[in-house]
Amino acid sequence: MAKHTKNYHQKKFSIFMQKKLVSLFLAIVLAFVILVLRITYINASSGSSYTKVVLDQQQYNSRIIPFKRGDIVDRNGTKIATSERVYNVILDVAAMLSDKDNVEPTIRVLNECFGIEEEKVRKVIEETPSSRYSILLKGVDYETSQRFEEIDGDNENYPNVAGIWLEDDYIRRYPYNTLASDVIGFTVNGNLGSNGIEAAYNSILNGADGREYGYLDEDSTFERTVKEPNNGNTVVSTIDLQVQSIVEKHILAFNETYKNGFVTGEGSKTTAVIVMNPQNGEILAEASYPNYDLNHPRDLTKYYTEEEIAAMSDEEKLEKYNQLWNNFCVSEFYEPGSTFKPFTIAAGLETGALTGEESYVCGGMLHIGDHDIHCSHREGHGSQSLKRSLENSCNVALMYIGQAIGKEEFCRYQKVFGFGEYTGIDLPGEALGLLYDVKDMDPASLATNAFGQNFNVTMTQLSAAFCALINGGDYYKPHVVRQIWDENGNLIENKNPVLLKRTISKETSDIVKDYMLGVVQEGTGTKAAVEGYDVGGKTGTAEKQPRGNKKYLVSFIGYAPQENPEVVVYAVIDEPNVAEQASSAYAMQLASDIMKDIFPYLGIQKAGAEGDGGQ
Repeated sequence: MAKHTKNYHQKKFSIFMQKKLVSLFLAIVLAFVILVLRITYINASSGSSYTKVVLDQQQYNSRIIPFKRGDIVDRNGTKIATSERVYNVILDVAAMLSDKDNVEPTIRVLNECFGIEEEKVRKVIEETPSSRYSILLKGVDYETSQRFEEIDGDNENYPNVAGIWLEDDYIRRYPYNTLASDVIGFTVNGNLGSNGIEAAYNSILNGADGREYGYLDEDSTFERTVKEPNNGNTVVSTIDLQVQSIVEKHILAFNETYKNGFVTGEGSKTTAVIVMNPQNGEILAEASYPNYDLNHPRDLTKYYTEEEIAAMSDEEKLEKYNQLWNNFCVSEFYEPGSTFKPFTIAAGLETGALTGEESYVCGGMLHIGDHDIHCSHREGHGSQSLKRSLENSCNVALMYIGQAIGKEEFCRYQKVFGFGEYTGIDLPGEALGLLYDVKDMDPASLATNAFGQNFNVTMTQLSAAFCALINGGDYYKPHVVRQIWDENGNLIENKNPVLLKRTISKETSDIVKDYMLGVVQEGTGTKAAVEGYDVGGKTGTAEKQPRGNKKYLVSFIGYAPQENPEVVVYAVIDEPNVAEQASSAYAMQLASDIMKDIFPYLGIQKAGAEGDGGQ
């Protein structure tokens, strides 16, 4: 009986517990259902508002910290492109509108401190009343930012100012405006390099943005996490600011002198100069005119009237911009004319087609194929030694030399000297130029090619090849950057000179240099002489296509000192603004004026002086 009673009570207790568990489960389910219904109700009625508050809070308290783009400096560390810190004026419209008493004082401060018109602010308020981030003004300088900080902290005189804050930013500045515009280039859309070093080294100059995050921790305390930006590296160029300034001074002086010459306009279609170190391929200066202001690269008012600019279509403006931004030294090709003659003679000496003892008779013209091809001196030079043929720039002698070399070897040596090939210069937009293939070269083409006509080169190609011609035969890759530094000035990378190939022997180089010294001392290049210095070089006068239009590109390329040359100066004037363009005297005078100023600065050894020269 007792056992039966015990079993009864156990069974009853078990049923009770089951009922209790069921009740508890039902209560939990009911609570969950109520919670879901409540959430559904909140989401339906106010969900968008809550979502907006959360997103706005995230936006307001998570901001980008911009990196500083690296500087570009000259070889001596002088900044020629830099990024200056500026500030953007941001308005948190929602914060300002949280209290109606904030509106008028905030609008007043925006006007007084930053010059932002009241109408602009009210339009922003009307169109985006819930905005937490409206940019009202970009590029505010440091002095103005400090003035605002003082006002922002002055609650007595400026009460109820709310929603204004300053965002860090950077703006690209070029302290020397037009100087070295071809080499440096500029930036667009913030940190995207356009042209020059800015484009070629864009990834090195750029860094990575940082970010500041704001959030509430588990104790509802506001915390900030900052990921610092990585600033860009500094690019150290090969450009010497002093040499570059001298070059551009004389280019401008030439164009000012002849701007009102034979026709109205500038002193030439283009005037360009390269100054190069023949011992390592470094470019000390590179410039062309017309140039442009790097701080205002789209300003055409220097060359066109307001009426002319207003009449231009967008396509016409773009064409004018591209013409202005074009780097003639790298991107344009032309017929070199007589500056190519030393290369023909060097090829003849290297192949054994010449011994140096040759003699030619120039009657002013040579009949080759079906063509009568004239010498620059129509009356003829008469008897010419190999040296005198270069000193007098005799086309007839060079045609004979071309025949002696033959088209196969002539074409091969054009490539040996890097013509018809990319030099690999570290600047964008390099042109290739056009050469004859061996199979396409007939006797007349070989004859004209031998004295620098009917094929194309760039200034960079000819400068680099000329350096190899006079330094003993070493062809160095031309370059405009020598080092990379981090933002603190620590060396990251040396851009060491790159010796690409050997072109000719030192013996041939010495012979050709001796001939070119004679060009300046007693030949066609006497106007390029610089008193006190042994200057060698070669003149060039190239008639442009179509022949007979009396348009010429004149040039001079020279070097000093005679032994172990340290500097090459190449001056090109495309269509000088004069009645008779066919005179290399204009280019010689320009080159001579530049050399007179840069030789003492560079420490170039004077004639007859003992010891080594400068840098």
